[in-house]
Amino acid sequence: MHLILYSKPECHLCEGLQEKLAQILSTHQELSLEVRDITLQEDWWQAYQYEVPVLFLHSDDGRSLPLPRPSPRATVSQIQQMLQKYVNHHEAE
Repeated sequence: MHLILYSKPECHLCEGLQEKLAQILSTHQELSLEVRDITLQEDWWQAYQYEVPVLFLHSDDGRSLPLPRPSPRATVSQIQQMLQKYVNHHEAE
């Protein structure tokens, strides 16, 4: 499974979520993270300029699932639980 985080420079919400995801991924080798800077592609900018951070779960078979944005106050543990819920659901489909 692969996580895609749409982000932009100087976005403190994006940076905070990225740091928490990095902590989670350090112990979960089955997940990887790709950070996409929305300022680099016009279609990303148009889609997410008012929404970042935006997180997607992308499976090996090409399916993508948008994930709800965690609260900036969410702990690493809470984000990990949310991810596990969606990974399990995505794998069951």
